[in-house]
Amino acid sequence: MKLYQKIQPLLLLLIMTASAWAQDITVHDPVMIKQKDTYYLYCTGKGISVFSSKDLKNWQPEPAIFKEKPVWVDKVVPNFDNHIWAPDVSFHNNTYYLYYSVSAFAKNTSAIALATNTTLDPKDPAYKWIDHGIVIQSVPNRDLWNAIDPNLTFDDNNTPWLAFGSFWNGLKMVKLNPDLKSVAQPEEWSTISKRKRTFELADTDPGDGALEAPFIFKKNGYYYQFLSWDLCCRGEKSTYKVVVGRSKTITGPYVDKDGKLLNEGGGTLLIQGDENYYGAGHNSAYTFDGKDYIIFHAYDSKQNGRPVLKIKQLQWDTDLWPVVAPLN
Repeated sequence: MKLYQKIQPLLLLLIMTASAWAQDITVHDPVMIKQKDTYYLYCTGKGISVFSSKDLKNWQPEPAIFKEKPVWVDKVVPNFDNHIWAPDVSFHNNTYYLYYSVSAFAKNTSAIALATNTTLDPKDPAYKWIDHGIVIQSVPNRDLWNAIDPNLTFDDNNTPWLAFGSFWNGLKMVKLNPDLKSVAQPEEWSTISKRKRTFELADTDPGDGALEAPFIFKKNGYYYQFLSWDLCCRGEKSTYKVVVGRSKTITGPYVDKDGKLLNEGGGTLLIQGDENYYGAGHNSAYTFDGKDYIIFHAYDSKQNGRPVLKIKQLQWDTDLWPVVAPLN
């Protein structure tokens, strides 16, 4: 057998493996945006992990947002290792806004901060992330909420609101100043989702009302609130799932398909694990080129629960509720 005949099957295998791997990236808490012909994905990771793609299938790694941890972080989370959680990316007034979370696991020793850039292309000479520091901070024994998992959205009057939260006493929303860098005065806060919490638990305990990661998506004359229930980040023991509710008003009240209030434990199930994935959640939602997508991570049962990227098209039923095809 000639040498090229021996090499050819190996090359084909390598190409197939590379292609499969490119579509199977490890992510937690993915968010996405499109600049020109390129999609950029941001997710939890050292300094915030970044990937780019031209087709939503083949993803290439890009430089992290922060090579070194922001200088202020150790004052909030001592000995922080630059593992930054749950970013959120938006484009507004010719600027890209990237909110991100720093926290100590299972504690509300947390803060949401903001960085901005005029381009997302690392090859652009203008590419430079400017950190603006803390927007919202939560402190144990002071706050019964957790300042992580931010999502920026605008109401019909173009007023900015930041949704966020995890466990404790539910998910919150607060009005921001027009510059998007601080909370507006007088402060306007709303609880947009909540599950029952055992009263006897200490305030420093995350509690048993397992919900987090709100994402607000405007469509069909409604504000849809997607959020994640139950437990992430536990491999084969992950029970993550996505539920949804909607409201005509950005601050709520949000209700599920049965009319139950989300701030009283309501939520219509949209995505859950199956034999192929232990759990799935922490989603974002967007419209790209006229199609609606929901983006999330799922714990792959064939890969020992590795969190992988999932992208599904959002459809809408006759009552204008979102519908997503099964995971596999």
